[in-house]
Amino acid sequence: MSSDDPSVRLQTAMAVGSHPDPAFLELLVERCAVEPDFFVRDMLSWALTRLPPEITLPRILQELDSELSQARCQALHTLSKIGDKSTWAWIARDLLRDADDEVARTAWRVAVVLVPEDEETGLADELVLQLGRGDRNVQLSLSRALVDLGEVSKAALERTADSADPAVAAHARATELLRQNPETGFEAALDEAKRVVALGPERAAAFCAASADTDSSETAETAQTTDPMGAAKAAEAEGVEC
Repeated sequence: MSSDDPSVRLQTAMAVGSHPDPAFLELLVERCAVEPDFFVRDMLSWALTRLPPEITLPRILQELDSELSQARCQALHTLSKIGDKSTWAWIARDLLRDADDEVARTAWRVAVVLVPEDEETGLADELVLQLGRGDRNVQLSLSRALVDLGEVSKAALERTADSADPAVAAHARATELLRQNPETGFEAALDEAKRVVALGPERAAAFCAASADTDSSETAETAQTTDPMGAAKAAEAEGVEC
């Protein structure tokens, strides 16, 4: 496990998981906290899932309070791999609000996996408190968590969409757009949401309509200055009947 070669550490973790032995529990947990390679960390978590949960889970619980952010993050990841719903109670509010973005992102994802159905609304209310936080990757992770919760997140998102903070309001609106249509790209949803926040719903709708009219006019003008076949193709591209 201490080899400088990550491939050696990966093979070691795989061997330990293939021949599970409680004697390796401490070694696996401790290595999770410091292992720099993503693939090795994932293999370490897999090896932990191969051990009896009655000895593994209490040890992982200790890691959730670790001062090392990677230890907290990897402990959460391992909980998601084990999938024991009773560990939902371990996803404390402090983890969902963790100052470390990677820990918080992992906590959001794991919470959605483990949350009981009757706790989903409360989780949505908690998650919307983090809207507007961090860079694009952090915001995308939070949006995905709220979208995965489904209909129960709608009310919380609608409330937050009226936030006095433009970044929070835009993130809430973008997330609701994604919830309604998961095929919408995050960047497109966020751009539209920012426009609504800046202009207001009515002016934003008028802006979109004006932009569409301008695009159609430009297409038609281009078609008229080309040969008939080119005009037909341009019209067809815009869905115009010739």
